[in-house]
Amino acid sequence: MSARAAVLTAALTAFAAVAPAHAAPGAPPSAAPPSARALPSVTARAETATLHDDEEGGNADADDPAIWRNTADPARSLVIATAKEGGLRVYDLKARLVQSLPAPPPATPDNAPGRYNNVDLVHGFRLAAGRADLSVTSDRGHDRLRVHRIDPSRPGGPLTDVTDPSAPAVFSAGQAEVDEQRTAYGLATWTDPATGRAYALVSRRERTSVALLELTATSAGTVTYRKIRTLDLPSSFRLPDGTTWRPCGEPGELPQVEGMVVDPASGTLYAGQEDVGIWRVRADLRGTPQLVDRVREYGVPAVYDEPSDECVPGADPGFGGTRLSADVEGLTLLTERGGDGYLLASSQGDDTFAAYDRERADGNEYEGGFRVAASAAVDGSQECDGAAVLNAPLGPDYPDGLLVVQDGDAGDGERDGTGFKFVDLGDVLDALDD
Repeated sequence: MSARAAVLTAALTAFAAVAPAHAAPGAPPSAAPPSARALPSVTARAETATLHDDEEGGNADADDPAIWRNTADPARSLVIATAKEGGLRVYDLKARLVQSLPAPPPATPDNAPGRYNNVDLVHGFRLAAGRADLSVTSDRGHDRLRVHRIDPSRPGGPLTDVTDPSAPAVFSAGQAEVDEQRTAYGLATWTDPATGRAYALVSRRERTSVALLELTATSAGTVTYRKIRTLDLPSSFRLPDGTTWRPCGEPGELPQVEGMVVDPASGTLYAGQEDVGIWRVRADLRGTPQLVDRVREYGVPAVYDEPSDECVPGADPGFGGTRLSADVEGLTLLTERGGDGYLLASSQGDDTFAAYDRERADGNEYEGGFRVAASAAVDGSQECDGAAVLNAPLGPDYPDGLLVVQDGDAGDGERDGTGFKFVDLGDVLDALDD
């Protein structure tokens, strides 16, 4: 169990000790708060083949998806997903594998290998040969972005690597820093409607930094980038009782950000600081970040115990939120006509998803939540790392749109595994309307 997981387990155990009992006599205990257990459930219609993070499985570990809509034939749309050291996977809407691309090898046998963490899309990017849709991926192993052109008619598969060979490291000054792996981690893309310029916002592993990178095309037909600015979110917090709280972690580790998404209509970045909550700030990283919601564990004191590699929590002072259990992961934006819609966030600690109003004027008010539960045919989603949603018709399988979520526990009991679940967006909207 990780240090963060130990804090979560202890905090939820403490919550259960003081919360009123609603379970029927003889019912098995649940670690999730009563409010989480009461949320409606949806089930997936399809699931990808299980990935295994071991030598036999190619060290493939499902993490983050993106949904690309084929405007010429929506039924042939694609899901592009990261598998960490296993590279990229491309699936059709039946969750069948279409293409598998390996992560880049290490610079030398002594260096870290490529490790694809998060992925997002850029539409209509101007390359030397014309406009194209791109997938942009954070390569944590090399501290770089990897860019692939999307062309469903290409015989060898829809993705072609167009990363410029001279693309720089995002955060590291040299290979020694890259090997420390405080490198490119979470990622969200953004195209500024005023200028047409495309950007990637990239977080740094084990740090609070988020960098704004401008994507640029080269005359050789490749894509590179340059850093515009960096924003550091807080790593310590003043509590209402006058004390200062710092999220617990291994020595030297700060509370990192991974899940991120940009609302293109308002130019707002939403960033999930895993042990803290959800922030919003201008996508150009100017201005002051505002905390939209806090995790339940916010403010809980804890001390790292080296022998057990866990954090030992103290008493909960009651300053946390009520809807998210750390880690906050998988932020994605569900847009609707007229500017309505939801910000969806994976509440990894209790296997649920929280929905917030897209409108900033109401402070991104909480609108409800749901869980992706198992059906007779398809497993549910647990410990979800990444999610992507698209509110547009995608042929007969998903006429109301699609939600794709990572499943962090897709193993068979004998071998650990991860994967992705495909959920009808209509079912999600019905659950949020209940």
